[in-house]
Amino acid sequence: MTGFPRRVAFSVLACLVVLVSGPLPALARGSTTTASGNDISWPQCGGSYPQGQAFGIVGVNDGLANIENPCFAGELSWAWTSTGNSAPGVVPKAALSVNTSDPGQVVPVVADWPTSNSDPNGVSESPGSTNADPFGACAASNSTACAWQYGWDRAIQDMFWLIATSPIGGSNLPSAYAWWLDVETVNTWETGSSGLANNLADLQGMVAAFSNTTEVSSAGVHVGGASSVGIYSTSTQWSQITGNPGAAGLGKLAGLPDWIPGARTLSAAQSNCSLKGFTGVVTITQWFAKPYDADYACKV
Repeated sequence: MTGFPRRVAFSVLACLVVLVSGPLPALARGSTTTASGNDISWPQCGGSYPQGQAFGIVGVNDGLANIENPCFAGELSWAWTSTGNSAPGVVPKAALSVNTSDPGQVVPVVADWPTSNSDPNGVSESPGSTNADPFGACAASNSTACAWQYGWDRAIQDMFWLIATSPIGGSNLPSAYAWWLDVETVNTWETGSSGLANNLADLQGMVAAFSNTTEVSSAGVHVGGASSVGIYSTSTQWSQITGNPGAAGLGKLAGLPDWIPGARTLSAAQSNCSLKGFTGVVTITQWFAKPYDADYACKV
């Protein structure tokens, strides 16, 4: 995709932070242990990485949902080798974040827009299949069904990029990670009531793909089974992209943990743990700590 949003850091404040501080295994309720970490992605390519953090979140993409971070393998090794052993129930040692988007309103110039319910792994999500598209058949149009399929396809591609890496000291299996979806207005989204519904379907497709436990690659590797999936966004951006539906309209997004950016200090990040989430409970907050974004694991 060309001509779409410029590549930007994983979040407004550094979307990667959502991976860094947020556990997918969510924090254990009643936990008295706290931890802070860092998130990095393509903007850190060629530079130094943080050291001594309790956990690390790594961006899979290069600022756009369909492009891989050129430093992904090396940064994933950083998360596994430079982080401490996080306390049980707090956050995983390493997590991943992915860019999201729904370019359905400009389908004619989107080379990877789905033309059917067949994903990059060659597996079908057509009606009646094991992981059937809940919105029906996709026929190359700007529809809710194709938006869901587009989200599924992007998640499958993200997991294939992971499977193709060989991180030092860590795993390349999708099931070994908590995955955070970076939902920001800097990426391409549809507008209008039908567009907001399509955006929601797109995100639901991503969550379904990361959570599926049946799809297997040609090499016999399970593509899915994420330890957990969460959302990185702000309430304002979430509302603009999804229309901020109630729980009944969230589908598979309901109850997912939230990663909240926007703080400028650790104390502000800690305070943000009390904010109301847009899909579930706020489990990680991010703050800007030069020269890297930092993440705080809330006690929930």
